[in-house]
Amino acid sequence: MCGIVAYVGQKNAYPILINGLKRLEYRGYDSAGIAVANDNLTVIKKKGKVAELLKVTQKIDPHGTSGIGHTRWATHGAPNDVNAHPHSSRDGKIALVHNGIIENCDTLRKALIKLGHVFVSETDTEVLVHLIQEYKTRYRVPLEESVRLALEKVVGAYAIVVIDQDEPQKIVVARKASPLVIGLGNDEFFVASDATPLIEHTKAVVYLQDEEIAVLEPGKKLAIKSFQNEPQKPSIVELDMKLEELEKGGFPHFMLKEIHQQPETIADCMRGRLNAKEAWTRLGGLEPYLDRMAKANRLIITGCGTSWHAGLIGEYLIEGLARIPVEVEYASELRYRNPVINSGDVVVALSQSGETADTLAAIQHVKEKGALIYGIVNVVGSSIARVTDAGSYIHAGPEIGVASTKAFTAQLTLLSLMAIQLAKAKGTLHHAYYQELIRELSEIPNKVRNILAKDEVIKDIAETIKDASNALYLGRGYNFPVALEGALKLKEISYIHAEGYPAAEMKHGPIALIDENMPVIVLATNMSAYDKIVSNVQEVKARKGMVISIISEGDRQIKELSDYSIEIPKTIEPLTPLLSVVPLQLLSYHVAVMRGCNVDQPRNLAKSVTVE
Repeated sequence: MCGIVAYVGQKNAYPILINGLKRLEYRGYDSAGIAVANDNLTVIKKKGKVAELLKVTQKIDPHGTSGIGHTRWATHGAPNDVNAHPHSSRDGKIALVHNGIIENCDTLRKALIKLGHVFVSETDTEVLVHLIQEYKTRYRVPLEESVRLALEKVVGAYAIVVIDQDEPQKIVVARKASPLVIGLGNDEFFVASDATPLIEHTKAVVYLQDEEIAVLEPGKKLAIKSFQNEPQKPSIVELDMKLEELEKGGFPHFMLKEIHQQPETIADCMRGRLNAKEAWTRLGGLEPYLDRMAKANRLIITGCGTSWHAGLIGEYLIEGLARIPVEVEYASELRYRNPVINSGDVVVALSQSGETADTLAAIQHVKEKGALIYGIVNVVGSSIARVTDAGSYIHAGPEIGVASTKAFTAQLTLLSLMAIQLAKAKGTLHHAYYQELIRELSEIPNKVRNILAKDEVIKDIAETIKDASNALYLGRGYNFPVALEGALKLKEISYIHAEGYPAAEMKHGPIALIDENMPVIVLATNMSAYDKIVSNVQEVKARKGMVISIISEGDRQIKELSDYSIEIPKTIEPLTPLLSVVPLQLLSYHVAVMRGCNVDQPRNLAKSVTVE
């Protein structure tokens, strides 16, 4: 989940590397570094964010037409200057940046120490660059061959970029289970962990496939080989991304921008897939498999973090509307279990990045059992999009804020479309209800705009809980997973401990925590359990808890019981999560800002979890 950037061509590499690292900083910000090839190999690295690296590099201003860069999310070794990437070989001539984990690094390190190698860092990455130099020196082979030989000995997941002082106009890249994108310029090449640093330079890219090595040299064609040394034909695709999507657009934080983008991203997710006037939904990726999915023994939805919460809502939607049994699994658990899966099952994988390591491993694990794998991802060309049998993109655009917002509601939109289409195919909905669902879904973007207009009200409520140490989120039915997501958002960006619970479970434990210092956020829009929710609120108030309720417009009863309330537009119950989550996103955002937290880059987190 670290960020990699590289360049080789005719331009000065340094500004390209620094700007690329800024674009990629959401992938990790424990430390950053660059290596630029000139007469020598200049390596500069620094603990902290890219801004700390910039303070050092501006004084040196390294020049060279090839270089590599890295922004780190620490796995092996503490965040410090020594463990920062790039890492250098024993002779200092080779430098390497790495995203992933080398699982057998201890064994390799011991073997290299016996050969006289001395290590200065705690990282697995340094082991690999020493191994590459060992093969290059021992067999007197080109850099790319020494890389290939070294990778034969490596167990783990990785994306690497290697540069050699002896061959300064050559960069070698390789990947296994970690993403790497090559940008094709005019007699130049760019490399990055994802497309965000590339869009300002080129739209023509090649997504390196698993177990491939590429050699990048200006004036020569892109050369890709498999780990078995067999030539591969590169598949060039055009990026569908605009540079302005990567800017804050006048907002103080990417997260706030992305919260406010949701009317557009939800509409984009539905575009061409829903027609309210003609009353139809149509997911192109689902069409060829509609009959198989409608007749599936069960659907298994898998994901991590926010995507797992979306999957829980998907379970409510698909079971409630299409009457297909659904199970929701943490991908990190599914991949290590021996689940009972057969050819009559369908596994739906949810991932914003399409690179989530646990989700990718989980679907590869269950694919061997004959299940149909359906991917729901945001990033075009991502690993999950490539390995699944079918799927749909959510079209949310780049999400830079580490805490997911617009990708979550786009996932919910896609799952709603899927549930409605499956229900139609199975005939489980009355026609009038089917039409109502489609009509209400089409109106969600405008209703989200209505909620966003209450930003100042929500900001005032945030002021009352910003100093809390704990918070409790309660919800029933479709809103229970929203309670989980609301609690996660508060934890992620404000560092306030928060828990989400089914409202009825409060009296089975959590009620012991409630006092005047405990804010309790109650999602109270479910008309099917309204009286029960009223009872839950009364139970909280009886223990002097502060109640912040999310209610439907015009609800006077719960409003009068609550200390504070946020009204949202009414909609049909299966679609309420698309609305009820928005005030929770804004509440978390404002609390975090008031507490002085780094909203876009919360401590210890990174956007794309591409390692275990």
